[in-house]
Amino acid sequence: MTLGSAGLTARATMPPPHTLESDLVLVQNVSKLYRLYRRPADRLRELLPGVAPAHRDFWALRDISFEVGRGETLGLVGPNGCGKSTLLQMVSGILQPTMGRVVTRGRIAALLELGAGFNPEFSGRENVYLNGEIMGLSRGEIDRAMPSIEAFAEIGEFMERPVKEYSSGMYVRLAFSTAIHVDPEILIVDEALAVGDAVFANRCVRKFQELRERKITVLFVSHDLGLVKQLSDRAILLLGGRIEAAGAPNDVINRYIGLVLEKQAPEARQQRLRSSFRHGDGTSEIVSIQMLNARGEETASIASGEPVTVRVSARFHRAVSDPMVGILVRTRIGMDVYGTNTRIEHTDLGDFEAGQLLEVDFGIECWLTPQQYTLTAAMQNADGSSHDWVDDAIAFDVVDTRVAAGVANLRAKIEWRASR
Repeated sequence: MTLGSAGLTARATMPPPHTLESDLVLVQNVSKLYRLYRRPADRLRELLPGVAPAHRDFWALRDISFEVGRGETLGLVGPNGCGKSTLLQMVSGILQPTMGRVVTRGRIAALLELGAGFNPEFSGRENVYLNGEIMGLSRGEIDRAMPSIEAFAEIGEFMERPVKEYSSGMYVRLAFSTAIHVDPEILIVDEALAVGDAVFANRCVRKFQELRERKITVLFVSHDLGLVKQLSDRAILLLGGRIEAAGAPNDVINRYIGLVLEKQAPEARQQRLRSSFRHGDGTSEIVSIQMLNARGEETASIASGEPVTVRVSARFHRAVSDPMVGILVRTRIGMDVYGTNTRIEHTDLGDFEAGQLLEVDFGIECWLTPQQYTLTAAMQNADGSSHDWVDDAIAFDVVDTRVAAGVANLRAKIEWRASR
Protein backbone atom coordinates (compact mmCIF):
# COMPACT_ATOMS: atom_id res chain seq x y z
CA MET A 1 0.00 0.00 0.00
CA THR A 2 1.39 3.41 -0.91
CA LEU A 3 0.54 6.86 0.35
CA GLY A 4 -0.08 9.99 -1.65
CA SER A 5 -1.18 13.42 -0.46
CA ALA A 6 -4.16 15.14 -1.99
CA GLY A 7 -5.72 18.59 -1.97
CA LEU A 8 -4.64 22.20 -1.94
CA THR A 9 -2.81 23.59 1.06
CA ALA A 10 -2.52 26.84 2.94
CA ARG A 11 0.37 27.73 5.21
CA ALA A 12 1.42 31.09 6.57
CA THR A 13 4.81 31.98 8.02
CA MET A 14 3.67 35.30 9.47
CA PRO A 15 0.48 35.86 11.44
CA PRO A 16 -2.62 37.59 10.11
CA PRO A 17 -3.57 40.87 11.79
CA HIS A 18 -5.87 39.25 14.35
CA THR A 19 -3.30 36.72 15.64
CA LEU A 20 -2.19 37.42 19.20
CA GLU A 21 1.40 38.62 19.30
CA SER A 22 2.21 36.21 22.13
CA ASP A 23 1.20 33.15 20.06
CA LEU A 24 4.10 31.65 18.13
CA VAL A 25 2.10 28.72 16.74
CA LEU A 26 -1.48 28.91 15.47
CA VAL A 27 -3.21 25.83 14.03
CA GLN A 28 -6.69 26.52 12.66
CA ASN A 29 -9.11 23.82 11.45
CA VAL A 30 -6.29 21.71 10.05
CA SER A 31 -7.04 18.43 8.27
CA LYS A 32 -4.70 16.11 6.38
CA LEU A 33 -5.94 13.73 3.67
CA TYR A 34 -3.96 10.90 2.14
CA ARG A 35 -4.98 8.82 -0.83
CA LEU A 36 -4.26 5.14 -0.25
CA TYR A 37 -3.46 2.93 -3.23
CA ARG A 38 -3.22 -0.85 -3.17
CA ARG A 39 -0.49 -0.84 -5.84
CA PRO A 40 1.79 1.93 -7.17
CA ALA A 41 0.48 1.34 -10.70
CA ASP A 42 -3.03 2.29 -9.57
CA ARG A 43 -1.85 5.87 -9.16
CA LEU A 44 -1.09 6.10 -12.90
CA ARG A 45 -4.10 4.06 -13.98
CA GLU A 46 -6.38 6.46 -12.15
CA LEU A 47 -5.20 9.31 -14.42
CA LEU A 48 -6.63 7.64 -17.53
CA PRO A 49 -9.97 9.04 -18.76
CA GLY A 50 -13.03 7.04 -17.77
CA VAL A 51 -11.21 4.93 -15.17
CA ALA A 52 -12.90 4.62 -11.79
CA PRO A 53 -11.00 5.90 -8.74
CA ALA A 54 -8.48 3.34 -7.54
CA HIS A 55 -7.83 4.82 -4.12
CA ARG A 56 -9.56 5.29 -0.82
CA ASP A 57 -9.38 8.45 1.27
CA PHE A 58 -7.69 8.38 4.67
CA TRP A 59 -7.91 11.41 6.96
CA ALA A 60 -4.81 11.40 9.15
CA LEU A 61 -6.02 14.57 10.92
CA ARG A 62 -9.44 16.20 11.11
CA ASP A 63 -10.34 19.70 12.31
CA ILE A 64 -7.33 20.32 14.57
CA SER A 65 -7.16 23.76 16.20
CA PHE A 66 -4.94 25.10 18.97
CA GLU A 67 -2.50 27.91 19.81
CA VAL A 68 0.84 27.79 21.59
CA GLY A 69 2.11 30.96 23.27
CA ARG A 70 5.62 32.27 23.68
CA GLY A 71 7.53 30.22 26.22
CA GLU A 72 4.79 27.58 26.51
CA THR A 73 5.49 23.83 26.38
CA LEU A 74 2.78 21.70 24.72
CA GLY A 75 2.87 17.90 24.98
CA LEU A 76 1.10 15.70 22.42
CA VAL A 77 0.06 12.20 23.47
CA GLY A 78 -1.95 9.39 21.92
CA PRO A 79 -1.59 5.88 20.52
CA ASN A 80 0.52 5.09 17.47
CA GLY A 81 -1.17 6.19 14.26
CA CYS A 82 -3.28 8.93 15.86
CA GLY A 83 -1.60 11.73 13.87
CA LYS A 84 0.94 13.17 16.34
CA SER A 85 3.96 13.04 14.03
CA THR A 86 1.92 14.26 11.06
CA LEU A 87 0.84 17.27 13.08
CA LEU A 88 4.40 18.11 14.14
CA GLN A 89 5.59 17.81 10.55
CA MET A 90 2.94 20.31 9.47
CA VAL A 91 3.95 22.77 12.18
CA SER A 92 7.57 22.31 11.04
CA GLY A 93 6.61 23.07 7.44
CA ILE A 94 7.60 19.62 6.10
CA LEU A 95 4.00 18.73 5.27
CA GLN A 96 1.19 21.00 4.15
CA PRO A 97 -2.39 20.66 5.41
CA THR A 98 -5.14 19.59 3.05
CA MET A 99 -7.49 22.04 4.72
CA GLY A 100 -6.99 24.76 7.28
CA ARG A 101 -3.80 26.65 7.99
CA VAL A 102 -0.71 26.63 10.18
CA VAL A 103 0.80 29.95 11.25
CA THR A 104 4.24 30.15 12.87
CA ARG A 105 6.36 33.08 14.02
CA GLY A 106 10.11 32.84 14.46
CA ARG A 107 12.89 30.33 13.82
CA ILE A 108 11.86 26.67 14.12
CA ALA A 109 14.26 23.88 15.12
CA ALA A 110 12.74 20.43 14.60
CA LEU A 111 14.00 17.06 15.81
CA LEU A 112 11.71 14.59 14.11
CA GLU A 113 12.18 10.96 13.02
CA LEU A 114 15.62 9.42 13.44
CA GLY A 115 17.75 10.02 10.36
CA ALA A 116 16.04 13.19 9.16
CA GLY A 117 18.11 16.32 8.64
CA PHE A 118 21.62 14.82 8.68
CA ASN A 119 23.64 13.68 5.68
CA PRO A 120 24.92 10.20 6.58
CA GLU A 121 28.13 10.71 4.58
CA PHE A 122 29.07 13.93 6.38
CA SER A 123 30.82 14.00 9.74
CA GLY A 124 28.99 15.13 12.84
CA ARG A 125 30.77 18.47 12.74
CA GLU A 126 29.92 18.99 9.06
CA ASN A 127 26.28 18.21 9.75
CA VAL A 128 26.19 20.76 12.56
CA TYR A 129 27.45 23.44 10.17
CA LEU A 130 24.99 22.31 7.49
CA ASN A 131 22.01 22.44 9.84
CA GLY A 132 23.06 25.75 11.32
CA GLU A 133 23.34 27.35 7.89
CA ILE A 134 19.94 25.97 6.91
CA MET A 135 18.55 27.62 10.04
CA GLY A 136 20.03 30.94 8.92
CA LEU A 137 23.05 31.13 11.24
CA SER A 138 26.31 32.59 10.00
CA ARG A 139 29.52 30.60 10.08
CA GLY A 140 30.74 32.74 12.95
CA GLU A 141 27.58 32.06 14.99
CA ILE A 142 27.99 28.33 14.49
CA ASP A 143 31.67 28.54 15.45
CA ARG A 144 30.68 30.21 18.74
CA ALA A 145 27.99 27.61 19.43
CA MET A 146 30.14 24.58 18.50
CA PRO A 147 31.87 24.11 21.91
CA SER A 148 28.47 24.06 23.66
CA ILE A 149 27.06 21.64 21.07
CA GLU A 150 30.00 19.27 21.52
CA ALA A 151 29.85 19.47 25.32
CA PHE A 152 26.12 18.71 25.44
CA ALA A 153 26.26 15.87 22.87
CA GLU A 154 29.29 14.17 24.48
CA ILE A 155 30.20 11.99 21.49
CA GLY A 156 33.92 12.79 21.64
CA GLU A 157 36.03 11.87 18.63
CA PHE A 158 32.95 10.75 16.70
CA MET A 159 32.31 14.41 15.87
CA GLU A 160 34.84 13.85 13.06
CA ARG A 161 33.32 10.54 11.90
CA PRO A 162 30.54 10.09 9.31
CA VAL A 163 27.05 10.08 10.87
CA LYS A 164 26.32 6.70 9.21
CA GLU A 165 28.70 5.16 11.78
CA TYR A 166 26.70 6.52 14.73
CA SER A 167 24.48 4.52 17.03
CA SER A 168 20.91 5.76 17.36
CA GLY A 169 21.74 7.25 20.76
CA MET A 170 24.76 9.15 19.44
CA TYR A 171 22.71 10.47 16.55
CA VAL A 172 19.97 11.77 18.82
CA ARG A 173 22.45 13.38 21.22
CA LEU A 174 24.07 15.35 18.41
CA ALA A 175 20.76 16.19 16.70
CA PHE A 176 19.15 17.40 19.94
CA SER A 177 22.23 19.37 20.93
CA THR A 178 22.29 21.07 17.52
CA ALA A 179 18.57 21.90 17.67
CA ILE A 180 18.73 23.59 21.06
CA HIS A 181 21.88 25.59 20.30
CA VAL A 182 20.71 27.33 17.10
CA ASP A 183 18.66 29.82 19.15
CA PRO A 184 15.19 28.77 17.97
CA GLU A 185 12.01 30.55 18.98
CA ILE A 186 10.15 27.25 18.49
CA LEU A 187 11.56 23.78 19.27
CA ILE A 188 9.73 20.70 17.96
CA VAL A 189 10.72 17.24 19.26
CA ASP A 190 9.14 13.95 18.18
CA GLU A 191 9.87 11.12 20.64
CA ALA A 192 13.62 11.70 20.39
CA LEU A 193 14.34 11.34 24.12
CA ALA A 194 13.19 7.71 24.09
CA VAL A 195 16.37 6.73 22.23
CA GLY A 196 18.93 8.25 24.61
CA ASP A 197 20.18 6.73 27.86
CA ALA A 198 19.00 7.79 31.32
CA VAL A 199 21.86 10.25 31.86
CA PHE A 200 21.19 12.01 28.57
CA ALA A 201 17.43 12.00 29.19
CA ASN A 202 17.93 13.73 32.55
CA ARG A 203 20.18 16.30 30.89
CA CYS A 204 17.49 16.95 28.27
CA VAL A 205 14.84 17.41 30.96
CA ARG A 206 16.97 20.05 32.64
CA LYS A 207 17.51 21.69 29.24
CA PHE A 208 13.76 21.79 28.61
CA GLN A 209 13.31 23.59 31.91
CA GLU A 210 16.03 26.06 30.94
CA LEU A 211 14.33 26.64 27.56
CA ARG A 212 11.09 27.41 29.36
CA GLU A 213 12.87 30.04 31.47
CA ARG A 214 14.23 31.56 28.24
CA LYS A 215 10.67 31.74 26.82
CA ILE A 216 11.34 29.19 24.06
CA THR A 217 8.14 27.61 22.76
CA VAL A 218 8.28 23.79 22.74
CA LEU A 219 6.02 21.21 21.07
CA PHE A 220 6.92 17.62 21.77
CA VAL A 221 5.56 14.11 21.39
CA SER A 222 6.36 11.43 23.95
CA HIS A 223 4.99 8.08 25.05
CA ASP A 224 6.58 8.72 28.45
CA LEU A 225 3.47 10.06 30.15
CA GLY A 226 5.37 11.03 33.30
CA LEU A 227 7.69 13.17 31.19
CA VAL A 228 4.70 14.89 29.58
CA LYS A 229 3.32 15.71 33.02
CA GLN A 230 6.68 17.00 34.20
CA LEU A 231 7.55 19.20 31.22
CA SER A 232 4.27 20.41 29.75
CA ASP A 233 2.22 23.48 30.54
CA ARG A 234 -0.63 21.98 28.50
CA ALA A 235 -1.27 18.66 26.78
CA ILE A 236 -3.38 17.44 23.88
CA LEU A 237 -4.66 13.88 23.44
CA LEU A 238 -5.12 12.80 19.82
CA LEU A 239 -7.29 9.81 18.92
CA GLY A 240 -8.13 8.82 15.37
CA GLY A 241 -6.77 12.08 14.00
CA ARG A 242 -8.97 14.26 16.23
CA ILE A 243 -8.44 16.10 19.51
CA GLU A 244 -10.00 13.93 22.22
CA ALA A 245 -8.91 16.06 25.18
CA ALA A 246 -6.89 19.21 25.81
CA GLY A 247 -5.92 21.05 28.95
CA ALA A 248 -3.90 20.44 32.12
CA PRO A 249 -1.35 17.62 31.54
CA ASN A 250 -2.49 15.65 34.58
CA ASP A 251 -6.13 15.63 33.46
CA VAL A 252 -5.27 14.79 29.85
CA ILE A 253 -2.97 11.90 30.86
CA ASN A 254 -5.59 10.52 33.23
CA ARG A 255 -8.10 10.69 30.40
CA TYR A 256 -5.71 8.87 28.06
CA ILE A 257 -4.97 6.07 30.54
CA GLY A 258 -8.65 5.71 31.26
CA LEU A 259 -9.57 5.41 27.58
CA VAL A 260 -6.91 2.75 27.06
CA LEU A 261 -8.21 0.69 29.96
CA GLU A 262 -11.83 1.23 28.97
CA LYS A 263 -11.20 -0.60 25.71
CA GLN A 264 -10.96 -3.79 27.76
CA ALA A 265 -14.46 -3.26 29.17
CA PRO A 266 -16.48 -0.31 27.85
CA GLU A 267 -19.32 -0.60 30.34
CA ALA A 268 -19.96 2.87 31.81
CA ARG A 269 -20.95 3.58 35.39
CA GLN A 270 -22.25 6.43 37.49
CA GLN A 271 -19.43 8.40 39.14
CA ARG A 272 -19.86 9.03 42.85
CA LEU A 273 -16.42 9.77 44.31
CA ARG A 274 -14.67 13.04 43.50
CA SER A 275 -12.12 12.25 40.78
CA SER A 276 -10.22 13.89 37.93
CA PHE A 277 -11.13 10.79 35.91
CA ARG A 278 -12.76 7.44 36.68
CA HIS A 279 -13.07 4.25 34.68
CA GLY A 280 -13.52 0.50 34.98
CA ASP A 281 -15.73 -2.45 34.04
CA GLY A 282 -18.00 -2.22 37.11
CA THR A 283 -17.18 -5.63 38.61
CA SER A 284 -16.63 -3.79 41.88
CA GLU A 285 -17.07 -0.18 42.97
CA ILE A 286 -14.91 1.88 45.31
CA VAL A 287 -17.31 3.45 47.78
CA SER A 288 -14.82 5.33 49.96
CA ILE A 289 -11.15 6.26 50.19
CA GLN A 290 -9.81 7.58 53.48
CA MET A 291 -6.46 8.78 54.80
CA LEU A 292 -6.16 8.19 58.53
CA ASN A 293 -3.53 9.52 60.93
CA ALA A 294 -1.91 7.56 63.77
CA ARG A 295 -4.98 8.19 65.97
CA GLY A 296 -7.31 6.72 63.33
CA GLU A 297 -8.75 10.13 62.44
CA GLU A 298 -9.42 11.11 58.86
CA THR A 299 -6.99 13.85 57.83
CA ALA A 300 -5.77 15.89 54.88
CA SER A 301 -2.56 17.11 56.54
CA ILE A 302 0.31 14.80 57.49
CA ALA A 303 3.66 15.45 59.12
CA SER A 304 6.65 14.13 57.23
CA GLY A 305 7.50 10.69 58.62
CA GLU A 306 4.11 10.22 60.29
CA PRO A 307 2.55 6.75 60.01
CA VAL A 308 -0.70 6.89 58.05
CA THR A 309 -3.30 4.41 56.87
CA VAL A 310 -4.93 4.57 53.48
CA ARG A 311 -8.27 2.75 53.69
CA VAL A 312 -9.99 1.66 50.48
CA SER A 313 -13.54 0.30 50.73
CA ALA A 314 -15.25 -1.37 47.79
CA ARG A 315 -18.46 -3.29 47.05
CA PHE A 316 -18.58 -6.14 44.54
CA HIS A 317 -21.33 -6.15 41.93
CA ARG A 318 -20.28 -9.47 40.40
CA ALA A 319 -18.51 -12.57 41.71
CA VAL A 320 -14.74 -12.43 41.30
CA SER A 321 -11.64 -14.40 42.26
CA ASP A 322 -8.36 -12.92 43.44
CA PRO A 323 -9.01 -9.20 42.89
CA MET A 324 -6.32 -6.58 43.47
CA VAL A 325 -6.54 -3.31 45.35
CA GLY A 326 -3.96 -0.60 44.66
CA ILE A 327 -3.03 2.95 45.62
CA LEU A 328 -0.91 5.60 43.87
CA VAL A 329 0.49 8.85 45.29
CA ARG A 330 1.17 11.71 42.89
CA THR A 331 2.49 15.24 43.21
CA ARG A 332 0.23 18.22 42.59
CA ILE A 333 1.39 18.36 38.95
CA GLY A 334 0.67 14.67 38.40
CA MET A 335 4.09 13.00 38.78
CA ASP A 336 3.89 9.45 40.14
CA VAL A 337 5.65 9.22 43.52
CA TYR A 338 4.73 5.82 44.97
CA GLY A 339 2.34 3.06 44.11
CA THR A 340 1.66 -0.44 45.35
CA ASN A 341 -1.11 -3.03 45.38
CA THR A 342 -2.10 -6.16 47.25
CA ARG A 343 -0.33 -8.41 44.73
CA ILE A 344 2.97 -6.52 45.04
CA GLU A 345 2.62 -6.83 48.82
CA HIS A 346 1.93 -10.60 48.50
CA THR A 347 -1.58 -10.36 49.93
CA ASP A 348 -4.12 -12.73 48.35
CA LEU A 349 -7.71 -11.58 48.80
CA GLY A 350 -9.50 -14.77 47.73
CA ASP A 351 -13.03 -15.07 46.29
CA PHE A 352 -15.94 -12.63 46.58
CA GLU A 353 -19.63 -12.80 45.77
CA ALA A 354 -21.83 -10.01 44.46
CA GLY A 355 -22.89 -7.71 47.29
CA GLN A 356 -19.86 -8.33 49.52
CA LEU A 357 -17.94 -5.37 50.93
CA LEU A 358 -14.13 -5.31 51.08
CA GLU A 359 -12.03 -2.97 53.21
CA VAL A 360 -8.24 -2.85 52.71
CA ASP A 361 -5.81 -0.82 54.83
CA PHE A 362 -2.40 0.24 53.49
CA GLY A 363 -0.13 1.26 56.35
CA ILE A 364 2.77 3.50 55.30
CA GLU A 365 5.23 5.93 56.83
CA CYS A 366 4.90 9.21 54.95
CA TRP A 367 8.53 10.17 54.32
CA LEU A 368 7.66 12.78 51.71
CA THR A 369 8.85 16.37 51.35
CA PRO A 370 6.50 19.21 52.27
CA GLN A 371 4.09 19.91 49.40
CA GLN A 372 0.65 18.84 48.16
CA TYR A 373 -0.03 15.33 46.86
CA THR A 374 -3.02 13.39 45.55
CA LEU A 375 -4.12 9.82 46.17
CA THR A 376 -5.48 7.52 43.47
CA ALA A 377 -7.07 4.15 44.25
CA ALA A 378 -8.06 1.18 42.08
CA MET A 379 -9.88 -2.12 42.18
CA GLN A 380 -8.58 -4.49 39.53
CA ASN A 381 -8.88 -7.96 38.07
CA ALA A 382 -6.05 -10.44 38.42
CA ASP A 383 -4.93 -9.57 34.86
CA GLY A 384 -4.57 -5.88 35.74
CA SER A 385 -7.74 -4.61 34.03
CA SER A 386 -9.77 -2.25 36.17
CA HIS A 387 -13.00 -2.78 38.06
CA ASP A 388 -12.92 0.80 39.27
CA TRP A 389 -10.04 3.28 38.97
CA VAL A 390 -10.48 6.64 40.73
CA ASP A 391 -7.85 9.23 39.84
CA ASP A 392 -6.83 11.88 42.38
CA ALA A 393 -9.68 11.14 44.77
CA ILE A 394 -7.98 12.76 47.77
CA ALA A 395 -5.67 15.77 47.98
CA PHE A 396 -3.43 15.97 51.06
CA ASP A 397 -0.57 18.12 52.33
CA VAL A 398 2.70 16.97 53.87
CA VAL A 399 4.14 19.45 56.37
CA ASP A 400 7.56 19.60 57.98
CA THR A 401 9.89 22.10 59.60
CA ARG A 402 12.70 20.89 57.35
CA VAL A 403 12.75 21.85 53.68
CA ALA A 404 14.13 19.37 51.14
CA ALA A 405 14.24 19.17 47.36
CA GLY A 406 12.40 16.50 45.37
CA VAL A 407 9.67 14.31 46.84
CA ALA A 408 11.45 11.82 49.13
CA ASN A 409 12.51 12.94 52.60
CA LEU A 410 15.52 10.72 53.37
CA ARG A 411 16.36 12.60 56.62
CA ALA A 412 20.09 12.95 56.00
CA LYS A 413 22.38 12.95 59.03
CA ILE A 414 25.50 15.06 58.59
CA GLU A 415 28.84 14.47 60.25
CA TRP A 416 31.78 16.69 59.66
CA ARG A 417 35.35 17.21 60.84
CA ALA A 418 38.16 19.65 60.23
CA SER A 419 41.89 19.05 60.20
CA ARG A 420 45.07 21.00 59.52
